[in-house]
Order: sequence, then structure tokens, then C-alpha cells
Amino acid sequence: MPTHPSSSIQQAREALAARLRELRLDAGLSARELAAACGWHESKCSRIQSARQALADADIRAWCGACGAGERTVSELIAANRQLDSAYVEWHRMQRGGLKRLQEAVLPLWENTRTFRIYEPGVVPGFFQTSGYAGALLDRIAEFFSIPGGADEATTARLERQRLLYSGAHRFAVVIEESVLRTRIGGADVMAGQLGHLLDVMALPSVSLGIVPFSVDRSMWPTEGFWILDDEQVVIETVSAKITVEQAGELDLYGRTFAELSAMAVTGAPARQLITAAISML
Repeated sequence: MPTHPSSSIQQAREALAARLRELRLDAGLSARELAAACGWHESKCSRIQSARQALADADIRAWCGACGAGERTVSELIAANRQLDSAYVEWHRMQRGGLKRLQEAVLPLWENTRTFRIYEPGVVPGFFQTSGYAGALLDRIAEFFSIPGGADEATTARLERQRLLYSGAHRFAVVIEESVLRTRIGGADVMAGQLGHLLDVMALPSVSLGIVPFSVDRSMWPTEGFWILDDEQVVIETVSAKITVEQAGELDLYGRTFAELSAMAVTGAPARQLITAAISML
């Protein structure tokens, strides 16, 4: 089972903090002396070394300057810190521009991705959502996170991304849990339309849709939802943040996890039977 993505990011933060501590020790400075040289309270130095302090470029430059580190070291540490900053982005930061802008922001990445491997245990993936389903989901997200207005425009922006399904330049291997079919978003009518749309989408040549049935003898437990993009990165959305994983070892773990989940999923006629059964239960 993949480790939680935030744990690897924390490990990277701790590694960066350890590197800064090594620079201080190599320079023969105490934490108090370094803090004084940087014009900080000593507690800030302690927080940085314990990976509890968010770092700005200026903090790294000040630390390295006090330790006499060269510009190459400064550049490497700043680059590592910026990568960490982009790997874990809290939703409240991303939502400042509104839901519509948030939907549009990912479009360049999606357009440049040729192969999507997507696992969703709880909701229909955005590429497959109907207007009613997406609107109900985004309305609730806007309410939950207190994001003012824009849900209708965000829905339009989300549906605009679905043109990639028909371009012929992208492939979508998608695995969902059967629970996705039974989890009502937007009420019975909206779900009926959404499930009917799934039947249409799974017939597209660009799409492979697998459903893990309730009845399967599981060889792989349900995990958090994740999207593998061209074997280059994994995107995970938690309640609080969007996490991007790019470390080779973790990419391999998510690839293996997707393969295990895919092996349990049914496709074709058996998958259509699960969808029609879910429709009949509405």
C-alpha cells in the first residue's frame, strides 16, 4: 500500500532541514549565533531545523549567507524548497481565485498528458461527469469551503475539459469502486443521468472503464483516489490539499496499486450490468 503522500513530503522537508543544520554545524555556529546573524529570534532557527517553519527564499539565503555557503548550494536549496511548496498546496490557497479559475488552471497539464490512469473510490471522475452531477458536487464544495459564487461557471469549465476524451490524442484507463455508482450526488434524477452517461462514455475508443464490484474477493484494499499522469507524476486530492508526487519509488508504488485494482475490476458487459443495476436501484 502506498504511504500517505503527505508523509513523503514531510520526509523531504525534514531532509532539507537536516541539510541546513549541517551547514550551520560545518560553519561552527550555534543556533543562537546563526539566529543573531540573520536577525531572527532563536526560536525561528529551532523551528527551521525541526522542519516546522515554512521557508521563504530569503530565509534560505540568510541562513546560507551566515554559514558562508556558496551560490550553488543556495540555488540547490531554494530549488528543493520550491519543489516542496508546489508538491503540497492547500485548497484554501488554490481557491482564492474562485472555482472557475481552479478548474481552468489544470487544463494545460491535462492537455499535455497523453495517458491518464485514474482510480476513484468515491465519486465519478471529472472527465466523466454530467453537468448536473458536476454542478451538484461543485455547489457543495463551494458551500463547504465558503467560496463565494462561481459554481455554474466552474461547472462549465470542468465540462470543457471533457473535449480531451474525443480528441484522439489522449487515453483514459479508469477504475472506480462500485460504491461510486451507489453514492447519490444531486439526487436520483441527477444520478440516473450520470449513470446513463457512464454507459455512453465507456464505449469511447479512448476510454477503458473498470469497476471493482462489491462482491469481489479483494487482493487490494481501497486507497485514496489518485491520477497517474504519463508515468511522470501522481496527483492526489485530500480534503485539505492537492498533493503532487514525482519521486520514482512512489510512482512505482502507485503504478503497482493501479495494476492490482485493475486486476479486480470488471469491464465491458459485466461493468455495464453493474451500472444498469445501480440505475434500477434509483
